[in-house]
Amino acid sequence: MSDRFDELIQLMAKLRAPDGCPWDRKQTHESLKPYLLEETYEVLETIDKQDEPKLREELGDLMLQILFHAQIAAERKAFSMEEVMQLLADKLVRRHPHVFGGKSDGALTPDQVYSNWEQIKKSERQQAGRSESVLDGVPKTLPALLRAFQIQARASRVGFDWPQNGDGVHQVMDKVKEEIEELTEAYGTREKRAGEADQAAMQRHLEDEMGDVLFSLVNLARFLKVNPEDAMRRATDRFADRFHFIEAEASRTGRALESMTLAEMDALWEKAKQKLSPRPA
Repeated sequence: MSDRFDELIQLMAKLRAPDGCPWDRKQTHESLKPYLLEETYEVLETIDKQDEPKLREELGDLMLQILFHAQIAAERKAFSMEEVMQLLADKLVRRHPHVFGGKSDGALTPDQVYSNWEQIKKSERQQAGRSESVLDGVPKTLPALLRAFQIQARASRVGFDWPQNGDGVHQVMDKVKEEIEELTEAYGTREKRAGEADQAAMQRHLEDEMGDVLFSLVNLARFLKVNPEDAMRRATDRFADRFHFIEAEASRTGRALESMTLAEMDALWEKAKQKLSPRPA
């Protein structure tokens, strides 16, 4: 295992060497950012599809990105892959005292373990002299739905949240309805004042109200114990699958989509829903 990993590090160093690959030598931390995101999402897609042979391959592609960034840093003498692994090992031990602290505490629940983990992270931030906000550690570069979910979850830990019971769910649903009403009002105002010079401000207000609707829907997803990013990804996949069905049916009958009426496409959409949607057991 160690020999294989060392081989990968050496291969990456060879690709970046003066006599290596021109494309690999040209890359920087910044230029590689899109590929890191792409490979991460490809891993998520294989997990959604429960395709473990493909997951094995995609995890390798994701590891390549980590090796790439570590090699660039090593060339600058910033840090090495060895240091990355050592810091990770130290962190795993430090944040799992119930496992590595001399005695195993099997009585802890997963929620208690998570709470301890957060307390340890807070202590680490204090020792490093970093900010102590409960929102620390949620990257701004996360997908918007996931970042909203994490921000809300962290605020909830200090009690800034709706009641954690059935009443809370209904209150969040009411909040969603309230935000939709405010969005409707903002849209109506913009349409009534379409000729006015402050269109940009009204459009921004409409955007803000749309954001509030989405944020409240993320809140509802959290209370329903649904990951909004996963739910949105699956909803988009369902739409794409059904639209592909419409395209295939149109092609089979020799029709171009542009020549079909909306009613005809809607009929095929309903057919796609019945054919492609899983039936409950």
